[in-house]
Amino acid sequence: MENHSADIIVIGGGAAGMMAAAGAAGTYARRGVQGRVIVLEKMPRPGRKIMITGKGRCNFTNLKQWNEFSSHVHPKPNFLKPSFYNLTSEKMIEFMEANGLETVVERGDRAFPASHLSSEVVDTLARAARNAGAEIICSKEVKMIEKDTCFRLACADGSSYSCSKLIICTGGLSYPQTGSTGDGYRWAEELGHSVRPLFPSLTAIVPKGYKDIPSSPDTSKGNKGHIDRNTPLSETGEFLKGNQLKNVGISIFVDGNEVQSEFGDLDFTDGGMEGPIGFKVSRKCVNALANGSKVMASIDLKPAVDMEDLSSRIRSLWDEISKDRRNSNKLYKDRFRIMLTRLLPMSLIPGFTRLHPNLDHKTLAKTLKNWKMEIVGYVGYERCVITAGGISLDELTSKTLESKTVPGLHFAGEVLDLDADTGGYNLQIAFSTGYLAGLSAAK
Repeated sequence: MENHSADIIVIGGGAAGMMAAAGAAGTYARRGVQGRVIVLEKMPRPGRKIMITGKGRCNFTNLKQWNEFSSHVHPKPNFLKPSFYNLTSEKMIEFMEANGLETVVERGDRAFPASHLSSEVVDTLARAARNAGAEIICSKEVKMIEKDTCFRLACADGSSYSCSKLIICTGGLSYPQTGSTGDGYRWAEELGHSVRPLFPSLTAIVPKGYKDIPSSPDTSKGNKGHIDRNTPLSETGEFLKGNQLKNVGISIFVDGNEVQSEFGDLDFTDGGMEGPIGFKVSRKCVNALANGSKVMASIDLKPAVDMEDLSSRIRSLWDEISKDRRNSNKLYKDRFRIMLTRLLPMSLIPGFTRLHPNLDHKTLAKTLKNWKMEIVGYVGYERCVITAGGISLDELTSKTLESKTVPGLHFAGEVLDLDADTGGYNLQIAFSTGYLAGLSAAK
């Protein structure tokens, strides 16, 4: 097959890739330059991972200002700063609306398509890239990259491409069925770059006894603590699954030391503990488990009430229930259950009492304020939201996303050693870094 040439090739048609193409092609158009920009996407259509973002609703950015936005970015938020200021969250919304997407902003400064359909975000990004002059070629899997006087790409179907500038936006390892299989990390290493250790983030963390595992979690190299999402739930897990706890606190202890404390909503699912604060603490939990540390979680079910006031309230409630003539002939366990229904969601009581078989009205306050659960594992790349770790930021120029050692090579998006909390931050990182990489390559 003949070789196809372009000025700029973007590998990966996800959030970063389509924004890189729009930025590069748009720069050529504004300068009146006849430059060819091609996106090579190995899946049948672009934006497959965007399609499942936010359960299909696609929280595509967060409108917090840099000082607060950056506090949600790991591990080196300052590296992102030039990209973010080049394309802020507000500018991203303007970009989407200018390309035909109606948007809305909801609680927590989170922006969504007004339709709450992620497919419209994908269509808007693809339309923006194509309208700028870029070509998006799907079902085109790159297998090998070589660099001499230019970049030479060999594809699985036998075709080949060459370009003077290359932008790698292949994503991470999360949700591999969407095409994220870690190709970019391998190519980066082959081209002389180093990759920081990779691990799942924004994922379910698994308490001890939650899953029906016959032995300890997988402890193979690089996989310590991984528990596949499809592992059956234990009876305790079945009791807890489906509970959504609102406005609770969670603190994480690694080897006995508190490392993180969060407040918000926590969900028990078929994977483990998730929800906004479950995801938020998962990064530190996974990292600690991977390093062989012991991880404990302490859930505060009544964070708005201090221990003394809660204890007093429980004593008063117990007296009221005990003195009620309707309860005079009831057993202790039945009166105690009546009290639990005044303090906890009904659906949570079976699992909660199963985990605390010796619980009584005297120890209840302490347990409600400090529900301890050992964290023994986590759901891996098969269902995590984002991949932490990635291409070392020390080897890239933050103002251009270009390699310091391979001229003309740029990286953007999840393939970088940049990740963030849930809430629209990760997609904004992809948009901002992709757009800056595209602008820089075209200049």
